Amino acid sequence: MTQIRTRLERGRGALGPALSLVHTGRAPTRALLTAGLGVTRATAGAVAAELEALGLIRVDTRPLGPSGAQGRPSHRLDVAPGGPVALAAQVHADGFRAALVGLGGEIVATAPGSMTVPADPAHVLGAVVEAGAELLRESGRVCVGAGLAVPSAVAEPEGTALNPLHLAWPAGAPVREIFAAQLARLGVLGPDGEQVPSFVGNDVNVAALAEHRHGAGRDAQHLLVVASGHRGVGGALVLGGRLHTGSSGLALEVGHLTVVPDGRPCHCGSRGCLDVEADPLAFLEAAGRDPGPEVSLFQQARDLLREEYADPSVRAAAHVLIDRLGRGLAGLVNVLNPDRILLGGLHRHLLDADPEALRSVVADRSLWGRSGSVPLLACALDHNSLVGAAELAWQPVLDDPLSVLG
Repeated sequence: MTQIRTRLERGRGALGPALSLVHTGRAPTRALLTAGLGVTRATAGAVAAELEALGLIRVDTRPLGPSGAQGRPSHRLDVAPGGPVALAAQVHADGFRAALVGLGGEIVATAPGSMTVPADPAHVLGAVVEAGAELLRESGRVCVGAGLAVPSAVAEPEGTALNPLHLAWPAGAPVREIFAAQLARLGVLGPDGEQVPSFVGNDVNVAALAEHRHGAGRDAQHLLVVASGHRGVGGALVLGGRLHTGSSGLALEVGHLTVVPDGRPCHCGSRGCLDVEADPLAFLEAAGRDPGPEVSLFQQARDLLREEYADPSVRAAAHVLIDRLGRGLAGLVNVLNPDRILLGGLHRHLLDADPEALRSVVADRSLWGRSGSVPLLACALDHNSLVGAAELAWQPVLDDPLSVLG
């Protein structure tokens, strides 16, 4: 027992890195955990045992390899079933969605809500936290924290939404403060019985973080993500595993690149920006369709692209947006030199509709041309903004599991 305690003390500082390796799928076995941490097999075993005792991972001692394989089979590692969750919330132009997200980016439960988002942020944030609190009650899970994704640049460290252009919120709305107040009102508590910590981020920023850890962005060193959800266009950059948010959280407002000179007016005061030329509303208008109130603009645009692409007007509209999007991506390639680009929301479906057309526009208009073309892929995760919001809440646990759960 003394030897085990000594090993654990030596490996205590490795608990966070070990949990991160399991969380991101890079250590599915104890052997890979040992290699990833650069520690002895015994220390890795003690660290895994401690994480299992905290209810975070599961250690499976059944043989992994086929019968007759040489050497001792390595124990399998996975996130613990029924383990803690983060409460994730997303607000968009057509309403909100709440979810519980476990380690590994697993969405345990989700609840959407449709509403006209009013000028008072407390109204919709109260509704989304109520939905999340109900999911927690039904699940009986321990909650480690709460993360919120919003369609706005978020100033750090204040947590204010500086430009919620597609919501009626006032500029500079203190969304983190309001979110925390709603969590307190609903009594959402953490493992220590105190109110859970709360976090807020731009929806595309946190989506990029989720894709880098769990989706199509794994192993990219310079990952660019561009997406159009319910309204507008956003972008994010992940460098060496960390979000690049600039000096105060406002970097990568790619929606305000001009792609149509003298195009339609943008909310930012300019004209012809990606934000108004390559989002779901722009696609519906280009296809000659009147947006209806029954479902979200994104769902209308996605369904039209999927189900009626053979219609000449729909195909023509898709290629108009592909050209606009390609121009914007080419400019970003010239400036940022990413090693991978992921497209989300409507842009993901434009890529699916005609991948070669979009890749051709980017290659023809970027400085490096086809010889320096960047892999252009679709985002892999459903609800990646929710998974990314949860990543914000999980980060303190990944940094120091004992301080949160010990």
